Amino acid sequence: MGPVSEPCFLSVVIPVYNEEENVEPLHQSVVTALSGLNRSYEIVYVDDGSTDGSLAKLEKIAEASPFATVIQLRRNFGQTAAMAAGIDHACGEIIVFLDADLQNDPADIPMLLAKLDEGYDLVSGWRKNRQDNWFWRKLPSTVANRIISFTTGVHLHDYGCTLKAYRSEVLKGIRLYGEMHRFIPAFARQVGATVTELPVNHRPRVHGQSKYGIGRTFRVVLDLATVKFLASFSGNPIYLFGGSGLVFIGLSLITGLIMVLNKLLYGIYFIQSPLLLLSALLFILGFQSILLGLTAELLVRTYHESQGKLTYVIRRIFRSKE
Repeated sequence: MGPVSEPCFLSVVIPVYNEEENVEPLHQSVVTALSGLNRSYEIVYVDDGSTDGSLAKLEKIAEASPFATVIQLRRNFGQTAAMAAGIDHACGEIIVFLDADLQNDPADIPMLLAKLDEGYDLVSGWRKNRQDNWFWRKLPSTVANRIISFTTGVHLHDYGCTLKAYRSEVLKGIRLYGEMHRFIPAFARQVGATVTELPVNHRPRVHGQSKYGIGRTFRVVLDLATVKFLASFSGNPIYLFGGSGLVFIGLSLITGLIMVLNKLLYGIYFIQSPLLLLSALLFILGFQSILLGLTAELLVRTYHESQGKLTYVIRRIFRSKE
């Protein structure tokens, strides 16, 4: 296919961070996988502040390939921001994400597209036979996936698999922050998208080093709390904070009633009981929760009215001169 300056059928978005030895064989694998589609496509590489020779090799790829685009971010913003940059600059009706470490198999892309053709909006890859260390990678991932599925109500075996296919309209309205890219299926379901998953091939890493560690699991748990809040209370945070405040105030009143009964029945003065301090603390906590809910309502309205801020800064964009 020729250059894709106009809307195309498929955009393959690949975040790259220090994958110097992988980018060239990856590009060849992707081209081979897509050449049989007979549909227009582009490959969008997002260099996320690589400090090795990844960018130089990506520039050569962009110069030689009319369907390849390289976006260079000014520094390492993280995978989520890199994916957001790819989304914003993708032209495809379908957007597929792929890791640059060659562990995802580009040959699985046609299978994901075929599943989308059945009427789904999002097809998630499932690394059923994952080729990673069991203790440091597979076990934390399994635990995290079950927690995420339970919390969000979107049951997937492998939220962490980057290989996913989306209809572009599902992604365009989603703003990504932190490590939120793994929660896109949950966000998509909120807007009525149909989600499914397919087992995909997963290969052991041959070159380079993994950018993931067990510490990332803890960040995922914290991000999950944010996702749950956004899913359930983003439009009306006063229900969460105000409801909690009313509960605390109710407990304060119950504690006060117990103090009154102790005084009437047992002659215990308020000042002699620790319940006085507890009642005061509960009331203050409840009042502050309600105030926090009102503040959150103001912030939510400001957020919804000013979503033009990006999570990344682009230095340059490389395209073929052909």
